[in-house]
Formats: sequence, structure tokens, C-alpha cells
Amino acid sequence: MDSLQLLSDKKDFFALFLLILFVLSTNLIFEYFKYSKIKQEEIYEDSFRIINIYNKKDYYVLKLKNDDLTFFTSINKKLKVEKLDYINIAFITLQVDFFTFLKGFYAKSIYVEKEKKEDDFKKILYEKIVSQHKQIELKQLFSALFLAVPISKEYRDIYTGLSISHLIAISGFHLSILTAIIYALIFYPYKIIQEKYFLYRNRKMDIMFISTIVLFFYLLLTDMVPSLLRSFVMFVFAIIFLRSNIKLLSYKTLLITCLFIISLYPQYIFSISLWFSLSGVFYIFLYLQYFKSLPVLINIVFFNFWIYFAFNPIIHFFFFDTSYEQLFSPILTLIFSIFYPFELFLHLINYGNLLDNYLMYLLNFSLDIKQYETSLYFFAVYILFSLLSIFGKKYFIILNILLMIFSINMFI
Repeated sequence: MDSLQLLSDKKDFFALFLLILFVLSTNLIFEYFKYSKIKQEEIYEDSFRIINIYNKKDYYVLKLKNDDLTFFTSINKKLKVEKLDYINIAFITLQVDFFTFLKGFYAKSIYVEKEKKEDDFKKILYEKIVSQHKQIELKQLFSALFLAVPISKEYRDIYTGLSISHLIAISGFHLSILTAIIYALIFYPYKIIQEKYFLYRNRKMDIMFISTIVLFFYLLLTDMVPSLLRSFVMFVFAIIFLRSNIKLLSYKTLLITCLFIISLYPQYIFSISLWFSLSGVFYIFLYLQYFKSLPVLINIVFFNFWIYFAFNPIIHFFFFDTSYEQLFSPILTLIFSIFYPFELFLHLINYGNLLDNYLMYLLNFSLDIKQYETSLYFFAVYILFSLLSIFGKKYFIILNILLMIFSINMFI
């Protein structure tokens, strides 16, 4: 039986548009109430969690977050703080407008005090992870991999130079591995219970529902990191669509996911990680549209290489670091599908440092970094033909010519 289309006529599109517009408007009103709250006084004081620490010469720049807002400020290095600590801070609100409030702003702090709070579940997990490593690079690597704790800029450049930042930022790739692990752990215990007490239940759907609940709590644990939120929303849509026999792998699904996330969290429209995540899925869909008939063994290898080269013009519009070692990125991506669950298991049994020496060799590898930037003109043309490729093969051929020209100029 053929799959149904998600949106079959103009009425469906219009109804969806109104729904998304209503949700977006409602959330923008809520955000404005939050903004009004901090603008009531010139000096606003509250408790915040430290999301990231940027080390400057004479001070720290902190990225802070609570339920109401996210912002940046500077503090004296005399105050000893770590990621995920809580601080009580007062800052000046005069320069904050609603646009910068949504985007994330910098404010000058006039009072900072570290709070003594009992460690919550995330902080306990964080301490368990970092305690298994001696090197700061690995502490940051695995806290980012498992808890989406941001990596400091000086260490993030390592992964940019190797072009493996997409492996560090938790997204659909990680979610699919976690889903497979959760599903496998639940399957046989649930099978025994189900066959004994409720044979009439759909076992696969029940396990997927349980997996969704577990993944939702994991999403909360990561503070709704945008790339993972995109993956989770598409995962939920996938279950609903499969259950309803609606076509899953479609550009409409991706567009609805994008609009749904932005309507719920308007501030994520400024999130580069969200747009990277959505773009990555878009090029995966393009690949499947034109290359899915290739033999399986060829697809396993060619898929990662094509996605890497197709995504390069997007990446280098924002980040310019380039090295010949980046050509190994598709291979490292293949290896990562084994490395990630293996390291997760090692950290659970407290042997997370088992491969540290090998990882430090990789991270300390001397890279010959040069700068290569995607021009605005090429970026606009590339995006245009990426979108046109949905509608015709001739546009897809031009897109591949563009990415080949870009890659040759980039590496030669």
C-alpha cells in the first residue's frame, strides 16, 4: 500500500500554517513577558547555571542560563567556577532590547556570588564523566558527547580542524545509536512480559513509545540542545507517521520540523547548530533522492563522503579552518558509529580512560591549518541549486559541479 502524503491539499497547508502561527505568537508573547520582567529594573538579579566558560587573559566570559533567559557576562578570575555550577548574579539591563534578548546578549555584571547547591543529576553525571580522565581535552570531549556540555573555544578548534565537529555535537546520529541501544535493552524483557500478560499489544510500537520517553528525559538532561531537539522532533514525527502510513522521508517533514521547533522556541532561529542540523538532514534527503539505488556496500562509503563534500560550502561560510586531514572526516564518521556506543559502555563501567592515550595522539596531531571562506555569492548560488535539486536532476548535476569546484579550490 502506498504511503499517504502528509499535506495533500491547500486546506491542509493553510490549517498547518495557522496552527504554527498561533503557537509561535503564543511563545513570543511568553518570551516578551520574560523580557519585561528583567527590564522592570535597571539592575536584574537571579540565579543562573554556567553553561560555558571562555578563558580570556585577565577574566572569564561566562555563558549563563536559567528558565527565563540565556546571556553572556564577564567575571574576575578570582572567583573559582566550573561548568554546571550555579551563581547568583546581578547585571545591568539598560542595553538589552527584545531582539538581543531572544538572540542572547552580553551584559555587564556588578555582583557575582557562587551558590552552594546540592549537585543535581546532570552535575553528578558530569562529575562521573570528567573524573575518568586526566586531560582537560578529554574531560570536555566526553562531557560534550554525552551531556552536550559545550566545549571551550580553544579546544573546539581541534575538532573544527579535523572537521569532526558534527560528531561532537549531539544530533540525529547520536540519537539513532542511543535509540538502538535502548530498544535492544528493552526488547527481550518486554517480550517476556508482553507474551505472558498482554499478547494483544503491538510490541514494536510499545518499545518505541518507551524509548521515546527515555529519549525525552535525555533531551531535558541536555537542556534542549537545538540539534538534538531537531532529531527528537523528527523521531516523534517518524513514529506518528509510520503508525498512520504517512510518507516519512520527505522535505515536507523536514520543513514542518523546522517550523514546529521555531514556533516552540523562537530564540532557536538564531541557533547555528539547529540550522546545521536541518541542513545536514536536507542533504541526506537529497542523497537518498538521487543515490538510493546504489549497491549497499557502495552506499555505506559513498554516503559519508558525498555528505561531507556537499556540506563543506555551508560549513566554510561560518568557520574557515581548513586542513588536508579533514579529508579523513568521512572515515572517522564511519568509525564513530562503533566508537560512540563503546565509549558509552566504558564510562558506565568506570573505564572511560581506556582509550585516552590513543585519543590524545589524535587530538595532539599537528595540523597545517589554513583559512578558506565561502563567499556570499557562492553561498547564495549553492543554496539556490540545493533547493532546486529537489525538483529536477539537472539542478542536482549543477549542484555537484559546484561542490566539486569548491572542493578543488579548497584543497588545491
